[in-house]
Amino acid sequence: MNSPVEEVWNAMLDLERVTPCLPGAALTEQTGDEYKGTMSIKLGPVSAKYNGTVKYTETDEANRKAVIQADGKDARAQGTASATITSTLHDEGGGSTRVVVETEMKLTGKVAQFGRGVQKDVATKIMNNFAECLETRVF
Repeated sequence: MNSPVEEVWNAMLDLERVTPCLPGAALTEQTGDEYKGTMSIKLGPVSAKYNGTVKYTETDEANRKAVIQADGKDARAQGTASATITSTLHDEGGGSTRVVVETEMKLTGKVAQFGRGVQKDVATKIMNNFAECLETRVF
């Protein structure tokens, strides 16, 4: 990203600012450091909408590492989804920042029936759209 690491760090810690860039995600309320929200996804012919929570479980400013935990249940009681998203920022110099995102995701229910390849393809598309949105709209 063509923004200084401090600016990117502050933005990444603002869930209300970055959530609109995650396709299908919306925050609905905040209680303390935890947010409630929804996430809609489509895997092949199956669509799912999850209601759940999201919060930071770690924010290490010295190492520019943030960990988000998201947990949800399908609104039709047909499964669950959880994700641990770890973002690490690297100062590339010249006002540029590299963001590395690693996601561990667990699915149950109908969407879990699709192979890991399909799940990975959808997750990759979502994260690519998220990164493009952050770069163009947030920074």
